[in-house]
Amino acid sequence: MNAKKNAVLDRIESLEEAVSRAREYLESGKHEDWSGFRPLFDRKFKHGKEVPPHKDWVKNVFLPRKEKALRRAEKIVERLD
Repeated sequence: MNAKKNAVLDRIESLEEAVSRAREYLESGKHEDWSGFRPLFDRKFKHGKEVPPHKDWVKNVFLPRKEKALRRAEKIVERLD
């Protein structure tokens, strides 16, 4: 059971990092080249440079999904205790 809890805690840590990077990107444009924002299959290039993610996508899609996954992982930790 301890290994399961540690895995969920590691997941929570990575989700918190993703949420903080997304918020910093929305505020200042920092982390625009972070690999977590990149799509899995198709990247967009403009003038030979990769296009950063659209801020509306980060705000309305990426951030809510990560926050929901974070809440779900926190509930799992509570159940494991």
